[in-house]
Amino acid sequence: SVTVGVISAVGRSDLGITTYENFIQTDASINPGNSGGPLINLDGKIIGINTITAAVGSGIGFAIPIGMAMRIVDELIDSGVVERGWLGVGIQQMTPELAAIFEMPNTKSGVLINAVKNHTPAKNGGIMRGDVVIQYDGKQILNPKNFKHMVANTVVGKKIPIKIIRDGYEKSLLVTIGKLNS
Repeated sequence: SVTVGVISAVGRSDLGITTYENFIQTDASINPGNSGGPLINLDGKIIGINTITAAVGSGIGFAIPIGMAMRIVDELIDSGVVERGWLGVGIQQMTPELAAIFEMPNTKSGVLINAVKNHTPAKNGGIMRGDVVIQYDGKQILNPKNFKHMVANTVVGKKIPIKIIRDGYEKSLLVTIGKLNS
């Protein structure tokens, strides 16, 4: 079946469906028995794979962005498995209150490292509890979700430059990304 759907959000997460969520929200009909089909734009290009409907809110569906789907397909074809990058840290949003406590009032973005597990890429790369990660592979950290996606989408074994603030000073680290075990 074909329906006209409006995309009402991109990058949707916190839906409780998977660990790493990045869905396109649409009102295109996604019904039991016909989900999994393409989400197509007005130019006839596939932009997503319809996946699931919201448990609450009639007529709201979610699609996996085509770029993400194609990366997964390529990994499955190449190696038969999907690997996600892993650091081994606990993180939280850097808030104005935390910035004041850590005496970093000008820090408007980034994530606070609140835990570093032993024998992990983070520990081996020099990341410490209390560090504020402000850049990952040259890209600014917007929030914890953004950071999790950056790490998860990194090729396992790649060395990534990570810029942190520690004790009021910027510092650059080079961390080899590990493999997230499921």
